[in-house]
Amino acid sequence: MQDELLLLHRAKSLDQDALTQVHEQYYDAIYRYVAYRVNDLQTAEDLTSEVFIRFLHAIQQKNAPQNTIRGWLFGAASLILKEHYRKKKRTQLTELNDAIPGEWMEPTEKLEAQEKKQALHRAIADLTEEQQQVLALRFGSEMPVRDVAKTMNKSEGSVKMLQVRAIAALTRMMAGPERN
Repeated sequence: MQDELLLLHRAKSLDQDALTQVHEQYYDAIYRYVAYRVNDLQTAEDLTSEVFIRFLHAIQQKNAPQNTIRGWLFGAASLILKEHYRKKKRTQLTELNDAIPGEWMEPTEKLEAQEKKQALHRAIADLTEEQQQVLALRFGSEMPVRDVAKTMNKSEGSVKMLQVRAIAALTRMMAGPERN
């Protein structure tokens, strides 16, 4: 924690080495968090970059975080994701999957896999914002419960309960009415 405060102090003075260190230290975790919530890797990269642009802008405008870089970055990422989904709701686009398959699949198998993926994304979108955030931090960013609790300003027990409820809700939604 002391190292983060020192790094934050150096970043506030626009020390280039400190800014580089912030980017290197937190980029992967923020990217995983965003990529878990967004279905497109290019968009995830763009949104992650926006987080760091806003961090730099906040420092320049003297609105920098006071205590924690990590918490501020994840908070900014959450806000940027909300903005992204608001914009996306206005313009619905169809996802093109241009990934090179690792092995050949029957067209019906490919269609079923794509439908399952879409169903999972719809189910995740139906979760509460807090449940989505817990899943993204826990599984997208691979954060331990303790760090998720600090980031979300909740107790570890609350985070565990949110995670359990989110997974239970996803299980029910993915099972569908035909299995109930």
